[in-house]
Amino acid sequence: MIRTSRRLADGREILYFDADGSATAHDAEDTRDLPPVSTRSQLRHDALLDEWVVVAAHRQTRTFLPPADQCPLCPSRPGRPSEVPDSDYQVVVFENRFPSLATGVDTDVPPTAPGAPFAELRPGFGRCEVVLFTSDHEQHFAGLGRERARLVVDVWAERTAELSAVDGVEQVFCFENSGEEIGVTLSHPHGQIYAYPFVTPRVAKLLASVRRHRETTGGDLFAEVVEAERTGPRVVAANDSWVAFVPAAARWPYEVQLFPTRRVPDLPALDDAQRDDLAALYLDVLGRFAHRMDTPMPYIAAWNQAPVREGREDWWLHLQLFSLRRAPGKLKYLAGSESGMGAFITDTNPEDVAEQLRAVELP
Repeated sequence: MIRTSRRLADGREILYFDADGSATAHDAEDTRDLPPVSTRSQLRHDALLDEWVVVAAHRQTRTFLPPADQCPLCPSRPGRPSEVPDSDYQVVVFENRFPSLATGVDTDVPPTAPGAPFAELRPGFGRCEVVLFTSDHEQHFAGLGRERARLVVDVWAERTAELSAVDGVEQVFCFENSGEEIGVTLSHPHGQIYAYPFVTPRVAKLLASVRRHRETTGGDLFAEVVEAERTGPRVVAANDSWVAFVPAAARWPYEVQLFPTRRVPDLPALDDAQRDDLAALYLDVLGRFAHRMDTPMPYIAAWNQAPVREGREDWWLHLQLFSLRRAPGKLKYLAGSESGMGAFITDTNPEDVAEQLRAVELP
């Protein structure tokens, strides 16, 4: 993998990634006249839930569902400059123009929220990056092919390692939102990477469960779950290094988790064989999501990586892939129980979902 670093007109970093032996100069200049990037976000602590909330009101003005010929993620062309100055690319990463978190954030914030002495305030420090999987606007991840998917895996790993080394970053989160039903505002195939200054609630809760299990039983909860699911009725697909299964207590109508069969804490820790097998299995499962119904299912793909500093020896890297579509033309809405109490009520049976996904005939 070959990396080329450049700067956009407003000073943001843009990184071009090419497969070995296929790199170009990537020397096109960003000719746009851009305003400075807003860095006014804050972190506010919810003392009752012991969770951090990011307040980023400046994001209200971000680009929303532009027509394809005005897509800001396509390569630049004469008379139509975009976020990518070059006329073509393989994989690109750049700092988000409308970031929730930023390394150059305004640090002049009061210690607490107005009239709320228990709501601690901090600057919205961190970094938000956009990952473009391909220059082809009409493509989707499931159709990338193994070589390009493997390049994306390497990019995720490279960015995770680099962002983890930033002082103040506690967790790196690679993810993809796919489909307007999910809330995607740009239809070009892309994902994002967040570098958080705190450990997220899901990861903290999982670590607490793993530690509690070890204290009470002496066992390794992650290892025991993976071992049980590898031979269970909910396996969707598997290869030498990875297994994909529907969780026994799946929250979403269609949900699959991908685990490596050997423990690693994060994407940078994967060896070449694991990365090759990940690209193959991930494309397999995404293909099943794309062909389960008459149109591709909207989905969220969320990489659960170990925190930068704590709990790394307990963590097992895994991917959550889930869709809120419960049937053709029908979505699962997070209504009273889910949104109000965090208590999920699912509309599908996990064993049935696994059988349906196994039965999908891939092209």
